[in-house]
Amino acid sequence: MKENIVFIGFMGVGKGTVARALSRKTGMFTLDSDDLIESMENRKIKKIFEQDGEDYFRSIEAKTAKWLSLHVEHTIISTGGGFFKVNELNNIGKVIYLKSSFDGIINRLKAQPNATAKFKKRPLLQDIVKAKELFDSRYPLYEQKADVIIDVEEKDIDTILDTIMEKIK
Repeated sequence: MKENIVFIGFMGVGKGTVARALSRKTGMFTLDSDDLIESMENRKIKKIFEQDGEDYFRSIEAKTAKWLSLHVEHTIISTGGGFFKVNELNNIGKVIYLKSSFDGIINRLKAQPNATAKFKKRPLLQDIVKAKELFDSRYPLYEQKADVIIDVEEKDIDTILDTIMEKIK
């Protein structure tokens, strides 16, 4: 297995935040799968969903996963909420599921200084009832795909990083 760390979990759980903090702690590079997709498509995820739909977006995620598995080494990768479904996931690196309750995620997002923007950039969070249904359908699948599960709910970043460092030694 490659020496990459791949963070999965529901949108808004803090995968990017944890990846950047872990990068500072370890000196490893960090990538975000959604940023790669936006760069490749030259448009925001929200626009991709609006213009071409979710199926097209998922096909681009699969292409991104294949590229990561072939070309990326010694890197921390944060992923979009549905990225865990890609076939290549476990070929990319050690998969760490950042786990939180749905309410914990919503409260985390609401506490951000740019909360409105955080919600706006996530097309699948626009309808909270549908988002909760999506969360309920996904969380057991995240657990199945994960090599490591880290509970992040109501934990500060240092505690989360310490737990990760302990688990990946």
